[in-house]
Amino acid sequence: MPGLRRDRLLTLLLLGALLSADLYFHLWPQVRRQLRPRERPPGCPCARRAATPAPAPAPAPAPASPDPRAAARNFSRAGPGTGSKLQALFAHPLYRDPEGPVPGPEDPLLASQEALRYYRRKVARWNRRHKMYKEQLNLTSLDAPLQLRQEASWVQFHLGISRRGLYSRSSPVVSQLLHDMRRFPTISADYSQDEKALLGACDCTQIVKPSGVHLKLVLRFSDFGKAMFKPMRQQRDEETPEDFFYFIDFQRHNAEIAAFHLDRILDFRRVPPTVGRLVNVTKEILEVTKNEILQSVFFVSPASNVCFFAKCPYMCKTEYAVCGNPHLLEGSLSAFLPSLNLAPRLSVPNPWIRSYSLAGKEEWEVNPLYCDTVKQIYPYNSSNRLLNIIDMAIFDFLIGNMDRHHYEMFTKFGDDGFLIHLDNARGFGRHSQDELSILSPLSQCCRIKKKTLLHLQLLAQADYRLSDVMRESLLEDQLSPVLTEPHLLALDRRLQIILQTVEGCVEVHGEQSVIALDSAEQSAPDSSQANLTS
Repeated sequence: MPGLRRDRLLTLLLLGALLSADLYFHLWPQVRRQLRPRERPPGCPCARRAATPAPAPAPAPAPASPDPRAAARNFSRAGPGTGSKLQALFAHPLYRDPEGPVPGPEDPLLASQEALRYYRRKVARWNRRHKMYKEQLNLTSLDAPLQLRQEASWVQFHLGISRRGLYSRSSPVVSQLLHDMRRFPTISADYSQDEKALLGACDCTQIVKPSGVHLKLVLRFSDFGKAMFKPMRQQRDEETPEDFFYFIDFQRHNAEIAAFHLDRILDFRRVPPTVGRLVNVTKEILEVTKNEILQSVFFVSPASNVCFFAKCPYMCKTEYAVCGNPHLLEGSLSAFLPSLNLAPRLSVPNPWIRSYSLAGKEEWEVNPLYCDTVKQIYPYNSSNRLLNIIDMAIFDFLIGNMDRHHYEMFTKFGDDGFLIHLDNARGFGRHSQDELSILSPLSQCCRIKKKTLLHLQLLAQADYRLSDVMRESLLEDQLSPVLTEPHLLALDRRLQIILQTVEGCVEVHGEQSVIALDSAEQSAPDSSQANLTS
């Protein structure tokens, strides 16, 4: 009898523990959300980091150079003589030249009225589903239905995409979009589509991710804009271990932020606007998500920090979780591109793709004449595609990204359309190593756009030194310092390696064969395509 009573007691204790966990993680957040208005996380460390403490009155300071943050925000209106290298760079003729004729009817990516109708339908559908969700939980909400605002920064960003790039040089929309992603409250959180596809169906023999470092969420804001959230997984001063393969490396949130700034400095404008933010994982993820699987992976660590992890067989473990401190978590927010229903994109394997296995090499790694084969294959034989691949390789070499297995482009812009530099989180892993194999498209093909080369040469000059303008540009981010000093200095070293590679190609093949004009730069009416085989 005593043993039976003891078993009943253990059963009751277990049921009580399960009930308490259910109340804490599911019911109590819903109740708290209804009882109090939404507010900003108190004591946000970013505010303390961005603003100096208010000390006692001090002597009047001596005249100083302009605020670098203001310089970064107002780069489109910068002028010389301001004391800011970043302003001076964006005031240089290379960045101020007209971008060609006024865009014609085929240049914008989206038809404005069609896009607005589509977004209004999306907002109406979200309102209906949100109302049904509230009714199922017997919750009342005083929140007014969402309304689409045409002037919303994310809408204007989508409407501003053209064949020139994701945004124009002088567009004020990007600065506003970065501000909105940093400040607007979230109204929903969910796994990304690729992680949803993996839920419960991961085949670890096909997907090599044994470290479980892949975790990202889609956050929607109160203006109905969306962003991809990648949480902090690695401290800024940590380098990727030498024994790590590139495909199991950490995905770094600060790499996404720095990649956007570098892309803008290089005048590519092919990385979606990305900003850092301190996210309250309880209020801004757990309490707004409707995904029961995502709700189920939240827990409180022994250090009383709120944590969560990805629900997938190869990393459904708490040691792969990310944790707040106790609720606040650093992360990057990358603006979403237009829906594939509005703007279809093509995903193409990179000709210089790496072998995603523990052994073996691809042909380009053992054949120095590999580019001759690529130049005979459509579309690399008759369009700007190969030159754009080389641009992408230069960008990846600067950030140290070895994980560019595919590239994407908008189908509307055809073979000459720009490549979108998505997913840069595996960059800036090792500042002490320059991975020369990333430059193989340049060193093997010995071709480079004249425009790209001019920008690189400018950034090698002392007045526009790449590390200096990057340091200044990154100051505008809430999570500054985004990169450590060794990573910034590595940019200058790698830039010299790129220029030396081009110089070696010119010595062997001649300037006319190496330096190419892309189709937008060619003035002859019968030369609309770059000759990539000369």
